[in-house]
Amino acid sequence: METHNWGKAAKFFQALGFELEFATDHNSGQLRHGDGPSLFIAEVPESKQPELQLVLKVSDPDALRLDPSVEVVTPFEDTHFGTRLMTVRDPDGRLWSLQAPGKQSPAQAPGSAQA
Repeated sequence: METHNWGKAAKFFQALGFELEFATDHNSGQLRHGDGPSLFIAEVPESKQPELQLVLKVSDPDALRLDPSVEVVTPFEDTHFGTRLMTVRDPDGRLWSLQAPGKQSPAQAPGSAQA
């Protein structure tokens, strides 16, 4: 999820019961509500309209075997926040991200800080 103000967005979701899992040094971070899904928030400039994107969890990117009919826009790549991310396009043209554990934890990823 993108926002124009990382601090306000993080506080809003914390008020809803989400807990901060990690924050980066570039106005982004991840929150989670109990055992539920995580929410990654990144600040964008005021000139950009904030977007929302759902990210589907993949437990083992190396074991994932996609049907040839699935259009892969970008293969799995390491992210700066410690995960691996792939983008695919659905039949209606929407982009979906598939996120898998990275080779290092978010706290060890370059540019991130443990909260």
